Amino acid sequence: MNPLSYSGWADVPAAQQPEWPDMLLRDEAILKLAKVPPLVFAGECDTLTERLADVAEGKSFVLMGGDCAETFVANTADSIKARLQTVLQMAIVLTYGASVPVVKVGRMAGQYFKPRSNATETRDGVTLPSYKGDGVNDLEFDLNARTPNPMRLLDAYHASCSTLNLVRAFTQGGFADLRMVHSWNQSFVLDSTVGQHYEQVAREIDRALSFVSATGRDPEEFRRTEFFAAHEALVLDYEKPLVRIDSRTGLPYAVSGHFVWVGDRTRQLDGAHIDFASKIQNPIGVKLGPSTKVEDVLALARKLNPQKIPGRLTFITRMGHTKVREVLPPLIDAINKAGEVVLWCCDPMHGNTRETSTGYKTRVYDEVFDEVKGFFEVHHKLGTHPGGLHIELTGDDVVECIGGVSGLNEADLVGRYETACDPRLNREQSLELAFHVAELLLKRTQS
Repeated sequence: MNPLSYSGWADVPAAQQPEWPDMLLRDEAILKLAKVPPLVFAGECDTLTERLADVAEGKSFVLMGGDCAETFVANTADSIKARLQTVLQMAIVLTYGASVPVVKVGRMAGQYFKPRSNATETRDGVTLPSYKGDGVNDLEFDLNARTPNPMRLLDAYHASCSTLNLVRAFTQGGFADLRMVHSWNQSFVLDSTVGQHYEQVAREIDRALSFVSATGRDPEEFRRTEFFAAHEALVLDYEKPLVRIDSRTGLPYAVSGHFVWVGDRTRQLDGAHIDFASKIQNPIGVKLGPSTKVEDVLALARKLNPQKIPGRLTFITRMGHTKVREVLPPLIDAINKAGEVVLWCCDPMHGNTRETSTGYKTRVYDEVFDEVKGFFEVHHKLGTHPGGLHIELTGDDVVECIGGVSGLNEADLVGRYETACDPRLNREQSLELAFHVAELLLKRTQS
């Protein structure tokens, strides 16, 4: 085992873990992961904590966006570039439309593991293990593909490494230059109402940059951007071997990503995932569903951020558009009265999933946006800061969510539905949401 690895984990139950058929192979994979180079560095994680501290204090906004479930086959330059472009475009719209700094975080380079409601799936009388993400098994419905394979943990690491290498090249090598904002708009979005609205923003940014250049200034900040990677810390046989002791501080950091979160299914206070999150120094998140109680958020805040460090802890709420206005207020109120330090972020995707009459799992744009509106309304009434947005999206020309300005309906799902797990907003819907959220942010800053 790598001497820089951390081993101080509590012996407590871990939910949603793979049932590996070969434990010797699993042990071999863990030993190899414990020796690989880090994907991210402690200093980068500390920088993100500082950026999120600004968000928690109401000075900026965080945008987290990316794939529901990354797949190895889609880990291509074009796919990574398209997702990155979408997040960058959304951030530009939010920053320019609301005059608010935006912290950009990708749901990528580690989102290869998915929790499932059922351990098995049955089709035509055949029962096999459920697909739990490419880091565990394969989406194809046959016994060999669906049998959990621990060597896929190493495949997930290498795929994440490739993604991060490309993202760093794009964001630091000129692709994220503000002068490139026009080039981020793909042809299938350009001719849409939303795409034309974005082009108008891009032209206004061009004029602003020309003015700045005319004054003799050319800030380096215009040429590159900070971009951080996040994923759900679900499979602990992947996460724990990728914890390293920082040589500067002697403290443990998860080097699988800058930001990791614990899901609503695995946030048991006495469970292994919360124990894991409590011991790493990264900024961390916890998903909170509609069943969350006041005592849950207070206990989580005290365990995960006992020192009350701004930016350390983010609560990502996923209530559903019919429940957010009812469930969220007492949780925020309790945190405020207890003096806990928490950043609140809205995930409007997971609480608004439905199945169509033809069997497609989808989400309706108006319901997604209604949860965001409810999130903002609650914070406005309580005088607190709606800190961010957490979105499942893709940069590809797919149809998985219906509605939006283009009027997509159930019939449009056929032939353009590509997700490996949950439905994602496409590029046009993502931009539409960014414009709507920018309006909400602008109203808030003006009120």
